[in-house]
Order: sequence, then C-alpha cells, then structure tokens
Amino acid sequence: MSPALRPHRWPGFSAHDASVTYSAGQLETLVKQAAIEAGFDLAGIAPARLGDSRELRFFSDWVAAGRAGEMAYLESRDGQGRLKRAALEHVAPWARSVVVCALNYNTAHPRSTECHAPDRGWISRYAWGPADYHSVIMERLRRVEARLREEIGDPAIEMRCYVDTGPVVERVFAAYAGMGWIGKNTCLINQRVGSWLFLGVILTSLELAPDLPAADRCGSCTRCLDACPTQAFVAPRELDATRCISYLTIEKRGAIPEELRPGMGNHVFGCDICQDVCPWNRKAPASQAPEFQPRQERFHPALAWLGALSEEEFRTAFRGSPIRRARRSGLRRNAVVAMGNSGQRGSVPFLQQLARDPDPVVAEHAEWALKRCTEYRASSDQSRMIQTRY
Repeated sequence: MSPALRPHRWPGFSAHDASVTYSAGQLETLVKQAAIEAGFDLAGIAPARLGDSRELRFFSDWVAAGRAGEMAYLESRDGQGRLKRAALEHVAPWARSVVVCALNYNTAHPRSTECHAPDRGWISRYAWGPADYHSVIMERLRRVEARLREEIGDPAIEMRCYVDTGPVVERVFAAYAGMGWIGKNTCLINQRVGSWLFLGVILTSLELAPDLPAADRCGSCTRCLDACPTQAFVAPRELDATRCISYLTIEKRGAIPEELRPGMGNHVFGCDICQDVCPWNRKAPASQAPEFQPRQERFHPALAWLGALSEEEFRTAFRGSPIRRARRSGLRRNAVVAMGNSGQRGSVPFLQQLARDPDPVVAEHAEWALKRCTEYRASSDQSRMIQTRY
C-alpha cells in the first residue's frame, strides 16, 4: 500500500472503521486507484441516494408511458409495488455509495456509417469480441471489491457488484459520479473517452465522498437525433425503445412492425448510428484489450450465412457472446429484413427458400423481403426507362 494511502489510526477507534482510520480523500483515492489497476479506464463515486433525482423520476414516467416495450425486467417492482430501478433504497437500503467503473470498448475498425456492402449485416460494436462483456466487466469489478475488502479489513462492510443485471440505472449514477453527462442519445458521454463505454457498479455500505457531476457538453448539436433511421428519439434524451433498432433486433420477439423494417437497414444485432455520428467519438481512443477485438464472423457478417444458420452453428459461432440474446430465430429474422432492405436480386432465390422455412417468423419476414426486392427492381427498371427516354 502506498504511503499516501496509509490509514491514520487513533486510540479508542476500530482499525476497521473506514470513516475513522482513513483521512479525508484517502479511501476515495484508493477506490479509484484499485479500479484503474483492475483495468478500467474511468472510475467515480456517486451517492447511493439521489433524492428526487430528475433522471430517476423520468425513468418512472418512461416505464409508465410504455417506452420499455417487452423489456419487462425494467418494470421489476419490490414488495410494496415500487419500481426497483426508480430508487436504489428500494432494493439496497444498506447502500451509502455507488462506485462506478467504465471500460472503453472502442476498436480501430470502421463504423456502421462507413460500411454499406449490400450482402453483409451490421452487428453492434460492443458484441464483436470473443467474450461477453458482462463477464469481462464483472471479473474486474470483483478485483476492485477484493482490493477494498483487503485494505479495509472489515467483514461487516457490504458490497455488491452489478453489470447490467442489477436494479440500477448505471448511466445515471455514472453522471452523478462525474464520469460524463447523459447525451441527447441517452448514452453516457465522457469528454476524453467518448461514449463507447461499458459500465459496472459496486454498491457499498461505505460512506464515500461523491464526485461532482460533469457539465453537459452536447450544446445545440442534434446529429444523433437526426441520424436515427427509425425516429426512435421522441425528444432529446427521451428514447422510445419500441422504435429503436437495438430493441427491435435484440429484445423484440416475433414479428417486427412492418413500418419500422425499412429503417433497420442492414442491422442484424444492435445499432451504433447515434454514437457513430457523435462528434465526441471522432477522436475516441481505441482499446487494445483482446476481449474487444472483433472475431471474423462478428464484424460485418454475410447475410446469407446468418440466414442459413442451424441451431448448432448458431451455438458454436456465438458461444459466450451477447448475440445469443437475440436467439437464432431473431438473428435469422433480422438477416432476412436486411436482405429485403438491400434489394439485391441475388438474394431472391434464397429468400424464396426462406419463405417456406419451418420458423413462421422467418418465413413471414422472408415474404416481406421478397416484396421489398420486387419493389426495388421495379423502381430500378423505371429509373432506367426514364434515363433512356431523356
């Protein structure tokens, strides 16, 4: 332990009482140092109780308005019927502080706005790597927790780690922890790193001094809102998840509303557009972490390959990947929609075959894609006739 972090002890007090044995600022410094040593890029501290937080109050209104769609887990409630995610004290009344850690997953590869091959689909950047980010982040959080327990030495101190799966709106606590601001695209944006960030939290009964919230630096920019193909943003920082491509390709089961299919473009799992166009990501540093470097089959994959995946091939290709959340049926459905949006004549024979697929969801979307290709062909033929005439 560095001398700068060595605890100060006074007679008559327990060596395990962190509020006494560590002078002001030392324990907070230890927390952040432990996070950086564990491999995180950013770390901050937020109070567990945010009072009448505008952001968490908005979350309750957002759920009530039906913006969560089929994501029932966001509507989980406690025994008193209160939304668990609306206030941390609903599920962890013992928590006094939230340690928020962030890891940059950006890699030095093209963005979705730069890749337009008609026979290939787009998988969101966060799912390219060989490992599921949940396990990658959790392993690092456990290391931070172990370091803190070792230094503090008090078994009575409570700590709990979460990566997406807990009743915590991570980006809200990250903003209160001074790690960035919530942008108009609802993502956490850090002035130095950008928004390609995985977030993990450690709830603790330790009373830690919180960091100051960061200033909002979106200004008058609306590029993310303007770029959304499905117009999923009702207003700045207000996303209708039921129209979001990420929701449609990952969380939505069964049929995708027909009016939203054209806007999905070539996206087969997730969407990066609102982050791709964000000016704060222009110079975002690239991570060298091997866990985030893309596997060949996950970066801009062939649509025909995705559409023909057997159950065994799906399990093998995406073992340990968050892509499994879409399930084989959903991934094939998404690939079919992308084929229809590409309008490629070469896809027609395969789509005709898929229109007879045993999976009724895939079959219905294949029929739609065939009509889409026919419309493209008619439009193209008409365009050529006009050019010939004039």
